[in-house]
Amino acid sequence: MKKFVFILCTLLGTITMYSQSYDGKGDKMINLGYEAYGYGEGVKATFDYGLTDLFSVGAGASVYLNDDENDYYIYARTNLHLGIVFDLPCKLDIYPGLALGYLSSDKVGISGYVGFRYLFTERFGLFAEIGNNGAIGLSFNL
Repeated sequence: MKKFVFILCTLLGTITMYSQSYDGKGDKMINLGYEAYGYGEGVKATFDYGLTDLFSVGAGASVYLNDDENDYYIYARTNLHLGIVFDLPCKLDIYPGLALGYLSSDKVGISGYVGFRYLFTERFGLFAEIGNNGAIGLSFNL
């Protein structure tokens, strides 16, 4: 039994040791989650692509389930990844960001947020974004 626990701990340690929340240029990340407040309450999906060690750009869409005014929000977004600046553990990233897009109610949607991402493995983690829109969900590193 001791050998089994040792092997399990070694394998789990190896899997999580190399996870990195933001790799920089060429990094591709998908977030899927629940949008709790802002333009409405619903589901959210985003894609981010790393341009440099600090900046990423991407796109996203939110579908609102219980709001009479807004049905969806389609937008472009950009993030500033501060994990390197603050010398955070490689599994953790903090990123302020802006999104600009189209709301289904014929309005321009603008969002500002601060995001937090923590990867448990090389490919899987959790994210939360807090601002005038708020979301929480799963992150997938491609």
